[in-house]
Amino acid sequence: MIIDSHAHVVVPPESYKYMAELVANRGNPASAAKLSDEAVRLAGQSIIDIMDRVGTDIQFLSPRPYMQMHSVKPQRVGALWAGHINDLIHRTVQMFPNRFRGVAGLPQYRDESPAGCIPELELRVKEQGFIGCLLNPDPTEGDGTPPPGLGDPFWYPLYEKLCELDVPALVHSASSCHPRESYTLKFINEESIAIISLMESRVFERFPTLKLIVPHGGGAIPYHMGRFRAWAVRRGGMSFDEKLRQLHFDTCTYDRNALELLFKTVGADRVLFGTEKPGTGSAKDPASGRDFDDLKPVIESINFLSAEDRRNVFECNCTRLYGRFRKDE
Repeated sequence: MIIDSHAHVVVPPESYKYMAELVANRGNPASAAKLSDEAVRLAGQSIIDIMDRVGTDIQFLSPRPYMQMHSVKPQRVGALWAGHINDLIHRTVQMFPNRFRGVAGLPQYRDESPAGCIPELELRVKEQGFIGCLLNPDPTEGDGTPPPGLGDPFWYPLYEKLCELDVPALVHSASSCHPRESYTLKFINEESIAIISLMESRVFERFPTLKLIVPHGGGAIPYHMGRFRAWAVRRGGMSFDEKLRQLHFDTCTYDRNALELLFKTVGADRVLFGTEKPGTGSAKDPASGRDFDDLKPVIESINFLSAEDRRNVFECNCTRLYGRFRKDE
C-alpha cells in the first residue's frame, strides 16, 4: 500500500467565495458557508485522478497551510475558516473512505495559547474520525512577535491532548506576512527553528508518547548536521543524532540528493512518504519528464534502501505512527 501522509484538500470555488466574504466582513459573512455534494465530489475526484496516475492508494488530507489565515484579525475569521475546511475534509473522506483520511487544521490565532484549539481537535478526532492535525509554530505568520518555540511549556496543553488522543501533529507553518520571506521559505525556517527548540527542551521527557512530524525533509537541519552535532557535544548528554530520532520526517523535498541524505541521516524508519501532490511540486522536471512531486519512482530507485526500507517509507512508518489509521478503516 502506498500512503501519501502529506496532502492538502482541493478547495472548491464556493469555498473561495466564502473565504472572501469572511475576510471582507471581518468574520461576519452575509450567509452561511454552502458546499454542494457535487462540488465536494468534483474536488475529491480531481485528487483521486492524480493519485491513480502516480500510484498512490491513500492520501491524508489537511488544509492548505498558506490559506489558514491564522494571523488575520479578528480571530473569528480564522476560526470560521478552519471549521469550514475541516468540514470539507470530513465530507471528502466520507465520500471516498477508501482513498482519504482527515488531518485537521487547528484554529490557531497569533500568539494566543493553543489550548483554545483543543475543542476543535477533540470534535474532529472523537466525532469525525480525523487521525492527526497540523501544528503551526508561528500563527502570527511573521506579523508580530511569535509565540515561544515548540520546546516551551506554552505548547504543553496541546501536547497533553495529542498524547491523550493518540494523534500525531504535522509541524507545518502557514502563510508569511514578511516581505523578505515567501511562505515556502517560511515553512523551511519555521521547521528548522522548531527542531532546535525541541532538541533544547525536555518535551519528550515530559511527553514520551508525543508524535511530531517535521515535513519537507526537516527544514534545513538534516543538511547541516555537523554544526548541530558539535553544538550537542558542547552541551553534553544525548547526541544530536539520537535527539533527532525523537521526531519523524517526510519526503516533500522534491530532490533526489536531498532525499538520499535524509534517509542516511535520520534513517528510513523515521521517514514517511509525502508529496503534497497536487501542490508546490506539481511542475514538470525537465530532467526526468515527471512532475517534481512524483516521488514514488525516485524513492524506488534509491539503491541503498532495502525492500523493507521502502515498505516502511511507503506504508508501515505511517500506519505505526498514526494509531487511529486502522481504527478508521
